[in-house]
Amino acid sequence: MDQSFFTLSKLAWILLTPGNLFVLLLALATLLLWLGKRGFAKTLLTLLSVSALTVFIYPVGDWLISPLEKRFERPATLPEDIDGIIILGGGEDLRVSLSWQTPQLGAGGDRYTDARYLAGQYPNTPVIFTGGSGSLQLQGTEGEGHFAKTLLTRLGLDPSRLIIESESRNTYENFVALRSTLPKPRGRYLLITSAFHMPRSVGIARQTGVKVVPWPTDYRSGQPPYRFADYQFNSHLSTLETGWREWLGLTAYALTGRSKSWFPAPDTTP
Repeated sequence: MDQSFFTLSKLAWILLTPGNLFVLLLALATLLLWLGKRGFAKTLLTLLSVSALTVFIYPVGDWLISPLEKRFERPATLPEDIDGIIILGGGEDLRVSLSWQTPQLGAGGDRYTDARYLAGQYPNTPVIFTGGSGSLQLQGTEGEGHFAKTLLTRLGLDPSRLIIESESRNTYENFVALRSTLPKPRGRYLLITSAFHMPRSVGIARQTGVKVVPWPTDYRSGQPPYRFADYQFNSHLSTLETGWREWLGLTAYALTGRSKSWFPAPDTTP
């Protein structure tokens, strides 16, 4: 596992997330006012106000995240044969789950409901979960895999079908760990993750030699005609941050050789 990449990526996101960046620039504008730099402060505050009002009024994040979610579609018909169902971690709220010692789903909880559906379509295939903790502060705790096993069992899956990996900390480590976990290393697996996360996941799968059939879920963007001004700042900011983070992730993974390409496309070979 690459400790430096993991740590740097988390620290960089603290500075680059739109919400945090807004707060930091607001603090800078306040400092400039106290230092008598009123012209610079006025310009910065104007830009921040216009940006905040835009996000408040309209879901601009949909423009950013929608291309990610449209990149891979669910198969029109399910494959006849697969060797397993892979669920990437991220559907749990790990901090709250640890706080109360009971599994709690986060925004990506659809990964579990879709896994239950697909497990019913393929009753004789293993269900493989991969995910530990992606938080700097929660290293050394029970990872996502611990709660995933409980959740999947509660959803009715036989524990003997489950293969749980709970050490990986990011998507690249997910697939590195999978290489030694998959029952058939050269097999074909349904891959469940959030739609916005699927392009990066497929790029890493191809780079690490894991053959997957994408099954995107957990869509976040509204599509026309359901994209309109609705004055929901928190919701709009959350979608904006998710899309922005994923585009940064695609770029970082491509530049460091962790993904097969910058913006992976569906496989069109027959």
